[in-house]
Amino acid sequence: MNLTILRPGPLTVIKDAGRPGHAHQGVAPSGAVDRQAYARANALVGNPPGAAVLECTLGGLQFCLDEPAVLALTGTDAVLLVDGVSIGAGEVARVLAGVTVAVSVPKRGLRSYLAVRGGIDVAPVLGSRSTDLLAGLGPPRPVAGDILPIGASPAGAVLPTDLEVDLGPRDDWFTAAAVKTFLSATYTVTPAGNAIGLRLDGPALARSRTAELPSEGVVRGAVQVPPDGQPIVFQADHPVTGGYPVLAVLTPAAADRAAQLRPGATVRFTLAPWAD
Repeated sequence: MNLTILRPGPLTVIKDAGRPGHAHQGVAPSGAVDRQAYARANALVGNPPGAAVLECTLGGLQFCLDEPAVLALTGTDAVLLVDGVSIGAGEVARVLAGVTVAVSVPKRGLRSYLAVRGGIDVAPVLGSRSTDLLAGLGPPRPVAGDILPIGASPAGAVLPTDLEVDLGPRDDWFTAAAVKTFLSATYTVTPAGNAIGLRLDGPALARSRTAELPSEGVVRGAVQVPPDGQPIVFQADHPVTGGYPVLAVLTPAAADRAAQLRPGATVRFTLAPWAD
């Protein structure tokens, strides 16, 4: 597979985890500037850690691929525009061959990370595919017309697990933007979870109310959101009552799938068919 640059935007470079261990040669580690956003982009498309991505400063990147591909964008609130259809940051996009894809200009943040399943497969320099602007090492900045090879899809690549939910009973305690984020972003299962609750890490969900909520009954699959904004999915050993607002409740089948998720797995929440 190949990715063709149609427009590079203000500054687009290739980045990976960097080239540490060469300071004695006067070479800095380089690599992705925002390491968490870089790692998250690769995880979303099922790439192994260290795969090369495109680091795009202030959007403006436009490209196409010659085969169907799986993409993800992280790092800012910029979105992918796929033939004009908007796909938000943190979402996984499946793109057909020949379709024009663009990265919008972010309103917040500076650098976006575009991962393609398989990774940008340019030749490494000193063990890294990162562009080092100061040293002039690594692949050159892509320009319009450049064709970047994409590696083979990694064996066993796993996409986020979709968990169907009904919103409520306390979705009105959250901002409209938070509800939209909840239904579009990808969350990662943390090691802190157990049979009481599945603890997730991802975009924080902001409340529209600051009042205290009296304790009320909760059920298996309830998605409770504490003050830090990180969702907790109650499992079989959940408490009888909870004092934080419940944004949504998983369907029984989704609750069963959630029970099998290991730390590091990624999930997305989608509305159950009858809730559309």
